[in-house]
Amino acid sequence: MEEKKVEEILQDEEIPVTEEASGEGDAVQAQDPETETAESDTEADEAGTEETQEDDPEEGSDEDNTDGGKKGFFSKRKKADKEKAALQEKVAGLEDRVKRQMAEFENYRKRTEKEKQAMFSMGERSVIEKMLPIVDNFERGLAAVPENEKESPLASGMEMVYRQLVKQLEDLGVTPIEAVGQEFDPAFHNAVMQVESEEYPSGTVAQEFQKGYKYHDSVIRYSMVGVVQ
Repeated sequence: MEEKKVEEILQDEEIPVTEEASGEGDAVQAQDPETETAESDTEADEAGTEETQEDDPEEGSDEDNTDGGKKGFFSKRKKADKEKAALQEKVAGLEDRVKRQMAEFENYRKRTEKEKQAMFSMGERSVIEKMLPIVDNFERGLAAVPENEKESPLASGMEMVYRQLVKQLEDLGVTPIEAVGQEFDPAFHNAVMQVESEEYPSGTVAQEFQKGYKYHDSVIRYSMVGVVQ
């Protein structure tokens, strides 16, 4: 009986030992997840380092993208400068064309104005040439009036018409050419004969057969004169 009690006591003592042993095993097993967690953290750090190392090429690609962007910017700017230069050249060409057209129009205006003035002068000259014989007839008629009849109403009326006609011609720019006593000038005088004169020297106009006239600066009719030999 005593041996049985001793064995029971031993058995009772071994049970705690077994429980402690089993507890230590559980503790060891409980520590394994923490170890795994630490190992996983270490692996994550290593993976992060690897990812960081792998990111370096991406950073290089960003630099390449930056260089490409700069090249694109300068290319666009160069294209814009070319377009601007082409536009300025086109504007300069249009300005030159407008200036040329304005100059041509100004020349055309001056030319037409000159032609118009010339046509008007020709028409006016033609009328004046037809009026000059009338003036000649008035002068001949007044010269033929006797001295005692110059105060008559007829002679006075003829004198008034003659003066009015001469005044109108002067307003138009018609002036008589001086002849008698002047040196012969072929630009104004038309010599129809040579005469002898003791009053005037040789080469001087001594007689005037028909009065000459100037229209502004041009001769509308030459004076018909006799020149001293």
